[in-house]
Amino acid sequence: MSDKKIENVIIIGSGPAGLTSAVYSARANLEPLMIEGEEAGGQLMITTEVENYPGFEHGITGPDLISVMRKQAERFGTRFITRNVTKVDFSSRPFKVYVGNDLYEAKTVIISTGASAKLLGLPSEKQYMSRGVSACATCDGAFFRNMEVGVVGGGDTAMEEANFLTRFASKVYIIHRSDNFRASKIMLDRAKKNPKIEFIEHSVVEEVLGDGKSINAVKMRDTRTNEVNEKKLQGLFIAIGHRPNTKLFEGILDMNEAGYLVTKAGSTYTNVDGVFAAGDVQDPIYRQAITAAGSGCMASIDSERWLEANEGH
Repeated sequence: MSDKKIENVIIIGSGPAGLTSAVYSARANLEPLMIEGEEAGGQLMITTEVENYPGFEHGITGPDLISVMRKQAERFGTRFITRNVTKVDFSSRPFKVYVGNDLYEAKTVIISTGASAKLLGLPSEKQYMSRGVSACATCDGAFFRNMEVGVVGGGDTAMEEANFLTRFASKVYIIHRSDNFRASKIMLDRAKKNPKIEFIEHSVVEEVLGDGKSINAVKMRDTRTNEVNEKKLQGLFIAIGHRPNTKLFEGILDMNEAGYLVTKAGSTYTNVDGVFAAGDVQDPIYRQAITAAGSGCMASIDSERWLEANEGH
Protein backbone atom coordinates (compact mmCIF):
# COMPACT_ATOMS: atom_id res chain seq x y z
CA MET A 1 0.00 0.00 0.00
CA SER A 2 1.16 3.53 -0.64
CA ASP A 3 2.16 5.74 2.25
CA LYS A 4 0.94 8.71 0.23
CA LYS A 5 -1.68 10.88 1.81
CA ILE A 6 -5.30 10.35 0.99
CA GLU A 7 -6.39 13.28 -1.16
CA ASN A 8 -9.51 15.26 -0.31
CA VAL A 9 -10.39 15.43 -3.98
CA ILE A 10 -8.92 14.07 -7.20
CA ILE A 11 -10.10 15.72 -10.41
CA ILE A 12 -9.82 13.59 -13.55
CA GLY A 13 -9.68 15.69 -16.73
CA SER A 14 -8.63 19.25 -17.41
CA GLY A 15 -11.06 21.13 -19.62
CA PRO A 16 -13.07 24.10 -18.33
CA ALA A 17 -15.14 21.84 -16.04
CA GLY A 18 -12.11 20.29 -14.33
CA LEU A 19 -10.17 23.54 -14.09
CA THR A 20 -13.13 25.45 -12.63
CA SER A 21 -13.68 22.75 -10.02
CA ALA A 22 -9.93 22.94 -9.26
CA VAL A 23 -10.12 26.71 -8.69
CA TYR A 24 -13.07 26.32 -6.32
CA SER A 25 -11.67 23.29 -4.48
CA ALA A 26 -8.25 24.92 -4.11
CA ARG A 27 -9.78 28.11 -2.71
CA ALA A 28 -11.69 25.96 -0.21
CA ASN A 29 -8.29 24.65 1.03
CA LEU A 30 -8.98 21.14 -0.24
CA GLU A 31 -5.59 21.01 -2.05
CA PRO A 32 -7.00 19.25 -5.12
CA LEU A 33 -4.92 16.90 -7.22
CA MET A 34 -5.74 17.12 -10.90
CA ILE A 35 -4.78 14.24 -13.17
CA GLU A 36 -5.08 16.22 -16.35
CA GLY A 37 -4.27 13.62 -18.99
CA GLU A 38 -1.61 13.64 -21.66
CA GLU A 39 -3.79 15.69 -24.02
CA ALA A 40 -4.68 18.26 -21.39
CA GLY A 41 -7.24 21.00 -21.96
CA GLY A 42 -9.97 19.11 -23.76
CA GLN A 43 -11.87 20.21 -26.86
CA LEU A 44 -10.90 23.87 -26.43
CA MET A 45 -7.36 22.90 -27.44
CA ILE A 46 -8.55 22.34 -31.02
CA THR A 47 -10.67 25.51 -31.10
CA THR A 48 -9.09 28.62 -32.56
CA GLU A 49 -11.21 31.63 -31.62
CA VAL A 50 -13.58 31.52 -28.65
CA GLU A 51 -15.83 34.58 -28.87
CA ASN A 52 -18.71 33.48 -26.67
CA TYR A 53 -16.94 33.01 -23.33
CA PRO A 54 -18.00 35.90 -21.05
CA GLY A 55 -15.22 38.17 -19.88
CA PHE A 56 -13.19 38.23 -23.11
CA GLU A 57 -14.72 41.01 -25.12
CA HIS A 58 -12.31 40.58 -28.05
CA GLY A 59 -12.37 36.78 -27.97
CA ILE A 60 -9.57 34.46 -26.92
CA THR A 61 -8.11 31.32 -28.45
CA GLY A 62 -9.12 27.99 -26.90
CA PRO A 63 -5.56 27.14 -25.77
CA ASP A 64 -5.12 30.63 -24.22
CA LEU A 65 -8.39 30.30 -22.30
CA ILE A 66 -7.27 26.93 -20.91
CA SER A 67 -3.84 28.35 -20.06
CA VAL A 68 -5.37 31.24 -18.08
CA MET A 69 -7.69 28.86 -16.20
CA ARG A 70 -4.84 26.48 -15.44
CA LYS A 71 -2.65 29.25 -14.02
CA GLN A 72 -5.54 30.38 -11.85
CA ALA A 73 -6.06 26.85 -10.49
CA GLU A 74 -2.31 26.52 -9.89
CA ARG A 75 -2.10 29.84 -8.11
CA PHE A 76 -4.46 28.58 -5.40
CA GLY A 77 -2.51 25.35 -4.91
CA THR A 78 -3.83 22.78 -7.39
CA ARG A 79 -1.26 20.07 -8.14
CA PHE A 80 -1.12 18.57 -11.61
CA ILE A 81 -0.13 15.19 -13.01
CA THR A 82 0.06 15.28 -16.81
CA ARG A 83 -0.65 11.62 -17.41
CA ASN A 84 -3.70 9.53 -18.21
CA VAL A 85 -5.70 7.69 -15.59
CA THR A 86 -5.58 4.01 -16.54
CA LYS A 87 -7.99 2.48 -14.01
CA VAL A 88 -10.32 3.45 -11.18
CA ASP A 89 -11.78 1.48 -8.28
CA PHE A 90 -14.76 3.11 -6.60
CA SER A 91 -15.95 -0.06 -4.84
CA SER A 92 -14.60 0.99 -1.44
CA ARG A 93 -13.31 4.09 0.29
CA PRO A 94 -10.90 5.72 -0.10
CA PHE A 95 -11.43 5.67 -3.87
CA LYS A 96 -8.49 4.37 -5.89
CA VAL A 97 -7.24 6.07 -9.03
CA TYR A 98 -4.40 4.43 -10.97
CA VAL A 99 -1.96 6.11 -13.31
CA GLY A 100 -0.07 3.15 -14.69
CA ASN A 101 1.45 1.49 -11.60
CA ASP A 102 1.03 4.58 -9.42
CA LEU A 103 -1.91 4.53 -7.05
CA TYR A 104 -3.62 7.68 -5.77
CA GLU A 105 -6.33 7.57 -3.15
CA ALA A 106 -9.08 10.10 -2.55
CA LYS A 107 -12.06 10.83 -0.34
CA THR A 108 -13.94 12.32 -3.30
CA VAL A 109 -13.46 12.25 -7.07
CA ILE A 110 -14.65 14.75 -9.67
CA ILE A 111 -14.85 13.34 -13.19
CA SER A 112 -14.49 15.91 -15.97
CA THR A 113 -13.08 13.80 -18.79
CA GLY A 114 -15.23 15.54 -21.39
CA ALA A 115 -16.35 14.29 -24.77
CA SER A 116 -14.78 14.11 -28.19
CA ALA A 117 -16.46 15.02 -31.45
CA LYS A 118 -16.72 12.02 -33.72
CA LEU A 119 -14.81 12.78 -36.90
CA LEU A 120 -14.63 11.22 -40.34
CA GLY A 121 -11.06 10.08 -39.77
CA LEU A 122 -9.52 11.59 -42.92
CA PRO A 123 -5.93 12.91 -42.82
CA SER A 124 -7.07 16.01 -44.76
CA GLU A 125 -9.84 16.63 -42.22
CA LYS A 126 -7.21 16.69 -39.48
CA GLN A 127 -4.95 18.95 -41.55
CA TYR A 128 -7.70 21.55 -42.02
CA MET A 129 -9.26 21.32 -38.54
CA SER A 130 -9.84 24.94 -37.39
CA ARG A 131 -8.88 26.09 -40.92
CA GLY A 132 -12.27 25.59 -42.47
CA VAL A 133 -13.13 22.25 -40.89
CA SER A 134 -15.02 22.46 -37.60
CA ALA A 135 -16.99 20.22 -35.27
CA CYS A 136 -18.95 23.07 -33.69
CA ALA A 137 -21.23 25.46 -35.58
CA THR A 138 -22.07 27.56 -32.51
CA CYS A 139 -18.33 28.06 -31.93
CA ASP A 140 -17.25 28.83 -35.47
CA GLY A 141 -20.30 29.73 -37.56
CA ALA A 142 -19.68 33.48 -37.43
CA PHE A 143 -16.35 33.05 -39.27
CA PHE A 144 -18.21 31.89 -42.40
CA ARG A 145 -20.24 34.98 -43.33
CA ASN A 146 -21.44 34.92 -46.94
CA MET A 147 -19.59 31.68 -47.66
CA GLU A 148 -20.78 28.31 -48.90
CA VAL A 149 -20.37 25.55 -46.34
CA GLY A 150 -21.17 21.87 -45.94
CA VAL A 151 -22.51 19.95 -42.95
CA VAL A 152 -21.85 16.21 -42.75
CA GLY A 153 -24.46 14.16 -40.90
CA GLY A 154 -28.07 13.03 -40.86
CA GLY A 155 -29.19 13.41 -37.26
CA ASP A 156 -30.70 16.24 -35.23
CA THR A 157 -27.24 17.71 -34.58
CA ALA A 158 -26.61 18.07 -38.31
CA MET A 159 -30.02 19.73 -38.91
CA GLU A 160 -29.49 22.05 -35.97
CA GLU A 161 -25.99 23.03 -37.09
CA ALA A 162 -27.17 23.60 -40.67
CA ASN A 163 -30.05 25.82 -39.55
CA PHE A 164 -27.76 27.79 -37.27
CA LEU A 165 -25.19 28.25 -40.06
CA THR A 166 -27.78 29.83 -42.40
CA ARG A 167 -27.56 32.95 -40.20
CA PHE A 168 -24.06 33.50 -41.58
CA ALA A 169 -23.38 31.35 -44.63
CA SER A 170 -24.86 32.18 -48.02
CA LYS A 171 -25.55 28.48 -48.68
CA VAL A 172 -25.44 25.32 -46.55
CA TYR A 173 -25.23 21.84 -48.05
CA ILE A 174 -26.20 18.89 -45.86
CA ILE A 175 -24.12 15.93 -47.01
CA HIS A 176 -25.49 12.53 -45.99
CA ARG A 177 -24.56 8.98 -46.98
CA SER A 178 -28.15 7.88 -47.70
CA ASP A 179 -31.62 9.39 -48.06
CA ASN A 180 -32.59 7.93 -44.70
CA PHE A 181 -32.20 10.47 -41.88
CA ARG A 182 -31.96 9.78 -38.15
CA ALA A 183 -33.12 13.34 -37.47
CA SER A 184 -36.55 13.86 -35.93
CA LYS A 185 -39.28 14.81 -38.39
CA ILE A 186 -39.60 18.34 -36.99
CA MET A 187 -35.85 19.05 -37.38
CA LEU A 188 -35.69 17.50 -40.85
CA ASP A 189 -38.73 19.49 -42.04
CA ARG A 190 -37.27 22.71 -40.67
CA ALA A 191 -34.04 22.13 -42.62
CA LYS A 192 -35.94 21.19 -45.78
CA LYS A 193 -38.03 24.36 -45.58
CA ASN A 194 -34.99 26.60 -45.19
CA PRO A 195 -34.28 28.21 -48.58
CA LYS A 196 -30.55 28.44 -47.84
CA ILE A 197 -30.18 24.69 -47.21
CA GLU A 198 -29.71 22.13 -49.95
CA PHE A 199 -29.42 18.37 -49.40
CA ILE A 200 -26.76 16.23 -51.05
CA GLU A 201 -27.87 12.66 -50.39
CA HIS A 202 -26.11 9.34 -51.02
CA SER A 203 -22.75 11.07 -50.67
CA VAL A 204 -19.71 10.69 -48.43
CA VAL A 205 -16.79 13.09 -48.10
CA GLU A 206 -13.60 11.38 -49.26
CA GLU A 207 -11.16 14.26 -48.96
CA VAL A 208 -10.96 17.89 -47.89
CA LEU A 209 -9.16 20.05 -50.45
CA GLY A 210 -7.41 23.34 -49.82
CA ASP A 211 -4.34 25.50 -50.38
CA GLY A 212 -2.62 24.52 -47.13
CA LYS A 213 -4.06 27.50 -45.26
CA SER A 214 -7.80 27.02 -45.67
CA ILE A 215 -10.21 24.70 -47.46
CA ASN A 216 -11.72 25.48 -50.85
CA ALA A 217 -13.48 22.25 -51.85
CA VAL A 218 -14.38 18.71 -50.83
CA LYS A 219 -14.17 15.50 -52.80
CA MET A 220 -17.38 13.46 -52.50
CA ARG A 221 -18.22 9.94 -53.57
CA ASP A 222 -21.73 8.83 -54.55
CA THR A 223 -22.58 5.78 -52.42
CA ARG A 224 -24.67 4.26 -55.21
CA THR A 225 -22.51 4.78 -58.30
CA ASN A 226 -19.06 5.31 -56.67
CA GLU A 227 -18.71 8.35 -58.89
CA VAL A 228 -16.43 11.00 -57.37
CA ASN A 229 -16.98 14.72 -57.80
CA GLU A 230 -15.72 17.94 -56.27
CA LYS A 231 -17.80 20.60 -54.58
CA LYS A 232 -16.46 24.09 -53.92
CA LEU A 233 -16.90 24.88 -50.22
CA GLN A 234 -15.19 27.28 -47.85
CA GLY A 235 -16.22 25.47 -44.69
CA LEU A 236 -17.07 21.93 -43.61
CA PHE A 237 -18.84 21.12 -40.36
CA ILE A 238 -18.71 17.57 -39.06
CA ALA A 239 -21.94 16.82 -37.19
CA ILE A 240 -21.96 13.07 -36.71
CA GLY A 241 -22.19 13.24 -32.94
CA HIS A 242 -19.99 13.25 -29.85
CA ARG A 243 -18.54 10.42 -27.84
CA PRO A 244 -18.21 10.98 -24.09
CA ASN A 245 -14.84 9.90 -22.68
CA THR A 246 -16.25 7.35 -20.24
CA LYS A 247 -14.57 4.07 -21.13
CA LEU A 248 -12.74 4.09 -17.76
CA PHE A 249 -16.03 4.05 -15.88
CA GLU A 250 -17.89 1.30 -17.75
CA GLY A 251 -19.57 -1.06 -15.31
CA ILE A 252 -18.74 1.30 -12.43
CA LEU A 253 -20.90 4.38 -12.96
CA ASP A 254 -24.39 4.72 -14.44
CA MET A 255 -24.46 5.93 -18.04
CA ASN A 256 -27.17 6.58 -20.60
CA GLU A 257 -27.36 4.62 -23.87
CA ALA A 258 -24.92 7.02 -25.55
CA GLY A 259 -22.37 6.55 -22.76
CA TYR A 260 -22.81 9.89 -20.95
CA LEU A 261 -22.52 9.71 -17.16
CA VAL A 262 -25.87 10.12 -15.46
CA THR A 263 -26.00 12.70 -12.66
CA LYS A 264 -28.84 13.31 -10.23
CA ALA A 265 -31.08 16.15 -11.42
CA GLY A 266 -29.84 19.60 -10.41
CA SER A 267 -26.55 18.26 -9.05
CA THR A 268 -23.30 16.59 -10.08
CA TYR A 269 -23.83 13.45 -7.96
CA THR A 270 -23.26 10.14 -9.76
CA ASN A 271 -24.66 6.84 -8.50
CA VAL A 272 -21.53 6.36 -6.36
CA ASP A 273 -21.68 8.49 -3.23
CA GLY A 274 -18.67 10.84 -3.19
CA VAL A 275 -18.04 10.65 -6.95
CA PHE A 276 -19.18 13.66 -8.97
CA ALA A 277 -19.27 14.38 -12.71
CA ALA A 278 -19.09 17.74 -14.46
CA GLY A 279 -18.92 19.13 -17.98
CA ASP A 280 -19.44 17.42 -21.31
CA VAL A 281 -18.91 13.94 -19.84
CA GLN A 282 -22.43 14.25 -18.38
CA ASP A 283 -23.94 16.84 -20.72
CA PRO A 284 -25.13 15.68 -24.15
CA ILE A 285 -27.27 18.81 -24.57
CA TYR A 286 -25.40 22.11 -24.17
CA ARG A 287 -21.72 21.16 -24.54
CA GLN A 288 -20.36 24.70 -24.18
CA ALA A 289 -17.23 25.85 -22.36
CA ILE A 290 -19.32 28.12 -20.13
CA THR A 291 -21.82 25.41 -19.11
CA ALA A 292 -18.93 23.02 -18.46
CA ALA A 293 -17.28 25.63 -16.23
CA GLY A 294 -20.57 26.18 -14.41
CA SER A 295 -21.01 22.49 -13.68
CA GLY A 296 -17.35 22.31 -12.57
CA CYS A 297 -18.20 24.91 -9.93
CA MET A 298 -21.23 22.81 -8.90
CA ALA A 299 -19.11 19.65 -8.61
CA SER A 300 -16.59 21.38 -6.38
CA ILE A 301 -19.31 22.72 -4.07
CA ASP A 302 -21.05 19.31 -4.03
CA SER A 303 -17.79 17.54 -3.12
CA GLU A 304 -16.91 20.13 -0.48
CA ARG A 305 -20.32 19.75 1.20
CA TRP A 306 -20.08 15.98 0.93
CA LEU A 307 -16.69 16.07 2.69
CA GLU A 308 -18.08 18.28 5.45
CA ALA A 309 -21.01 15.94 6.03
CA ASN A 310 -19.05 12.68 5.78
CA GLU A 311 -15.48 13.45 6.77
CA GLY A 312 -15.92 16.45 9.04
CA HIS A 313 -13.32 18.19 6.88
